[in-house]
Formats: sequence, structure tokens, C-alpha cells
Amino acid sequence: MKIERTKKEVIIRIPASVNVDDLQDLTDLIRYKEISSKSEATQEDVDNLVSEVKRGRWEKTKSKLGL
Repeated sequence: MKIERTKKEVIIRIPASVNVDDLQDLTDLIRYKEISSKSEATQEDVDNLVSEVKRGRWEKTKSKLGL
């Protein structure tokens, strides 16, 4: 593995033998870190969003089940 830094980016060279699914997990984590580093959201904001998403999911599930 080789890591190289330029003025605009960091380049990571990894052997082709590395599992692609593992690489996807790693790139997902790096992308999350990149996006969340710019966020001004508080933990309360995140908790509220999670509650809203769960509520919406439950409403869809209830309608599919005919409840």
C-alpha cells in the first residue's frame, strides 16, 4: 500500500488483491467523515431526524400490512 499527498488530494494505492467489498466499506466511512466534518448539526438534530425517519418507515409498513 502506498499513500501519496498532493496539493489537492490524498492518493491511496492498494493491491488489486484486496476485497472490493472491504474497500467499499472503507470508502463509505471516509465519505461519511468528509461530509460530517462540514456539518453544523447537533446531536439533538440527528436524534430528531432519526425519529422522523423511523416514524415514516412505520407508517409505510402499517399501510402495507393493512393496519
